[in-house]
Amino acid sequence: MSGNADPRPAGEGTTSRTRLDRGRGALGPALELVHTGRAPTRAVLTAELGVTRATAGAVASELEALGLIRVDARPTASAGSQGRPSHRLSVAEDGPVVLAAQVHADGFRAALVGLGGRIVATSPGCETVDADPAKVLGSVVEAGADLLRTTGRRCAGAGLAVPSAVAEPDGLALNPLHLAWPVGAPVRRIFAECVRAAGISGPAFTGNDVNLAALAEHRHGAGRGSRDLLCVATGHRGVGGALVLDGRLHTGSSGLALEVGHLTVNPEGRPCHCGSRGCLDVEADPLALLTAAGREPGPEVSLLQQAKDLIRTQYDDDPAVRTATEALIDRLGLGLAGLVNILNPDRIILGGLHRTLLDADPERLRAVVADRSLWGQSGGVPILACTLDHNSLVGAAELAWQPVLDDPLGALAS
Repeated sequence: MSGNADPRPAGEGTTSRTRLDRGRGALGPALELVHTGRAPTRAVLTAELGVTRATAGAVASELEALGLIRVDARPTASAGSQGRPSHRLSVAEDGPVVLAAQVHADGFRAALVGLGGRIVATSPGCETVDADPAKVLGSVVEAGADLLRTTGRRCAGAGLAVPSAVAEPDGLALNPLHLAWPVGAPVRRIFAECVRAAGISGPAFTGNDVNLAALAEHRHGAGRGSRDLLCVATGHRGVGGALVLDGRLHTGSSGLALEVGHLTVNPEGRPCHCGSRGCLDVEADPLALLTAAGREPGPEVSLLQQAKDLIRTQYDDDPAVRTATEALIDRLGLGLAGLVNILNPDRIILGGLHRTLLDADPERLRAVVADRSLWGQSGGVPILACTLDHNSLVGAAELAWQPVLDDPLGALAS
């Protein structure tokens, strides 16, 4: 017998290889199912992929060999269950990570994020944002590189969230109004150059922070299971929106969809940066709340934190705070109602200060949306709070994970 002969019975090796070859096209879908928590067991994976149990087993084994998931070697049946127990699947806690970075008006932060949306490590946040985007992005990438050196983790790519519309295909920040960056700054190119200069492997991506928050919430948070998801959020300044349609982030023809901050909700209201008046951007953000409540913003903490703290501690006791909060709820509800009429989402999630407004008086907000929207009157749209901490950071990581989810073998071959 030749030394290269296959010791297995005739046809067995061919069958195993055939199963894996057939399953290679399922590696990406399988990884996404585990990544988003929709396939906690091999039995569920088999059903979701529509393949045989043997093929699902081969796919799971291949993903485990790549260091991406873990397959429970000794499955145990849950109490009261019948039949053969199924192997449990989970993301590999010691597997590759991606670098996620976020810049906002009050600082920036870097983190390492694993599959499943797990934040593995974070750098101390910086509270100063330079007017030169190259300096800021260089600093945040270096903070991420320090995390990688400290943890020794393999990096599969990098993603950046910025508080600006990001125009495609060139990755230009068109309206970084609260950063003092030049309009049209090539943030994607700058970020990619910083990533390469720091010796970080993998591709680099950039996106709008609210778009990325919506993506993260859809895969791992309050939006999971929704098909057409509307996300509206206010961070440190301004208001942003995002839409997930049929499970995919909708960015429009050039990345500029859902600029909801410039919906007019108070025609006689404050002047907006866009040249109009009474836009959601200036009528329902933290500065609007502080101003309406007669509070002077302080320098010690961010505007967002000041506004949240004011509602949480004074809403029940201070009539001025209650009146200001109710005014913002009504303006937000008016904006949401218009969006419901246009988009007909099956779920709305709110982040930042808007999450706090929802917590303060959920029935008031839902009533405004129902009264002012056709589809709201027909049965109501669920309005929920975002549930992920640092969801824009997690969303930035999702951008970097996408090539791995599309083609695990190809993305991790280098």
